[in-house]
Amino acid sequence: MSKTKESMESLIRLLDVADALPGAVALRARSYDLLALPEGAAVVDVGCGAGRAVDELAERGMRAIGVDISEEMIAAARHRWPHADFRIGDAFDLPLEDGEVAGYRADKVYHDLADAAKALEEAGRVLAPGGRVVLAGQDWDTFIIDSDDPALTRAIVHARADLVRNPRAARRYRNLLLDAGFQDVQVEVQVGVFTDAAMLPMLTGIAEGARAAGAITREQETAWVSDQRTRAREERMFLALPIFVASASQPEE
Repeated sequence: MSKTKESMESLIRLLDVADALPGAVALRARSYDLLALPEGAAVVDVGCGAGRAVDELAERGMRAIGVDISEEMIAAARHRWPHADFRIGDAFDLPLEDGEVAGYRADKVYHDLADAAKALEEAGRVLAPGGRVVLAGQDWDTFIIDSDDPALTRAIVHARADLVRNPRAARRYRNLLLDAGFQDVQVEVQVGVFTDAAMLPMLTGIAEGARAAGAITREQETAWVSDQRTRAREERMFLALPIFVASASQPEE
């Protein structure tokens, strides 16, 4: 197995674990509710990954289309949900016609985009008049992690955030939507609390990224990770992620 394929499969396994947590299930359901679309409406899930949300939207009676820039993710999605509609595409150039969909959903996507405003311009293009848009995602500067060394934890979180292309996109959802001309903009915050050891790889990955960026030493990384491993083993791990969820409507013509 190639290292790239192995890394992708490892990422998908981690996403599966995270997606199965009760908080994640509830968050996805809330995003579907905020779309507020009638049965049979077409909706695009941008950055669909391995396709779970597309399948769940279809179960709610919607005509769901999954779009992702990763060929590997789309291949995995097609394997898992062979009857669903998955397309390789870019958030800035979606494989959709003008006004083709009534709903647009992007979950944990905009922090990876260099130009969020351009992506929302494309959302406006593919949405029909009166269509709904829902954005969900974490602010990478606001990870809350309990540890024996709060100062080191703060340095790790901010250093890892600086490696993200657009780490504070989520706190900008409201203004981005307003600037793009959307109406009825609403924002809410849901906090995901994770105490399960299954999320340990996320924490070790944050520390690894901070060390690779030169923000902490290898010794600091080792000590911090050791603390988190002990907490996970003793069921004392604590990670909280504020998730911002924004919804809005495309103006009626």
